Amino acid sequence: MTDLSTTVNGLKFANPFVIGSGPPGTNANVINKAFAEGWGGVIAKTISLEADKVTNVAPRYARMRAEGTKEVYGWENIELISDRPFSVWLDEFKAVKDAYPDGILIASIMEEYRRDAWVEIVERCQDVGVDAFELNYSCPHGLPERKMGMAMGENADIVEEVTNWVMEASKIPVWAKMTPNVTHIADPGRAALRAGCHGLAAINTILSVMGVDLDTLRPMPTVEGYTVPGGYSCKAVRPIALRMVMELARMQQDEYPEATISGIGGIETGQDAAQFILLGAHTVQICTGVMIHGYGMVKNMCEQLAAFMEQHGFSTLDEFRGVSLPYFSTHADLVKRQAEAKAEAKARRADMVQKDTHWDGEKFVEQSDRLVSND
Repeated sequence: MTDLSTTVNGLKFANPFVIGSGPPGTNANVINKAFAEGWGGVIAKTISLEADKVTNVAPRYARMRAEGTKEVYGWENIELISDRPFSVWLDEFKAVKDAYPDGILIASIMEEYRRDAWVEIVERCQDVGVDAFELNYSCPHGLPERKMGMAMGENADIVEEVTNWVMEASKIPVWAKMTPNVTHIADPGRAALRAGCHGLAAINTILSVMGVDLDTLRPMPTVEGYTVPGGYSCKAVRPIALRMVMELARMQQDEYPEATISGIGGIETGQDAAQFILLGAHTVQICTGVMIHGYGMVKNMCEQLAAFMEQHGFSTLDEFRGVSLPYFSTHADLVKRQAEAKAEAKARRADMVQKDTHWDGEKFVEQSDRLVSND
């Protein structure tokens, strides 16, 4: 019997599938829908104290499809954080927790480089009952002039400083969401954990330009003829996300074994989720997938993950978390291992009877065994 539940930083998730911060968690109505469908947790769309400074545009998405099909494997967005008043969010956080007290509700927060702003948003959100925080250090577009999102998360010193501010004020678990738009993701990740953060989430979207319309010669998505680089997500980013989660997990296991990781990036199936867990993730987040397939996809993902576990004899997620991490090495080690394997195979061949004159009466049975193909 498989058990998909997991306890992360003291929070009991019914399953590891969590709505990632973005449109699928943009108000109480859709958050309630997610819990009704059976999601283990929801991370609301990122909020700030001053929503009046946020103005979204349309169109703000661009999709890349497999040639000749409707299958979406790449998705770009230039969407900003929530444009809804902070006071409304506080009311809705409380209403959601009243409706689904066992659902894990996480507030994604992002603020300017000011201690008082971060402390205020933390204190006011936790007072209405959210279960945890995710610090958005990673949005790749929008508000860089206010040193928010990726503009903050690419600087490990600032990540550590701001996380310290949050940890002084927070009474609930805190995750830091990492940007992939850096050379070494473990550097800001380590800084967040050094400041006392309980966990890391990775990755946010990858800064990108989806393409150029060859008829109009305008980059996409086009707003009044113009655009900005946006965040790339969906299935195409999964290999990059897996690599970065692996790097964070190796650092975390070696240096901060009590910390946790929430894996994000192109997850649409239970098998996708299993890969992230095998590389050290405690939960997995899905955002773009929900925009393509709907909230009901969680049921299929749970069934698929359970089937994977049954296939390998795993009863709980803990039994296979990080199992694949030891199999990452260096190129020099791969060369050494291959040379040793070839030498061993050569020795086995040399020890086989090649000619009738090689048979030895004392080793006859042993020599016979070596000539048998695998049973």
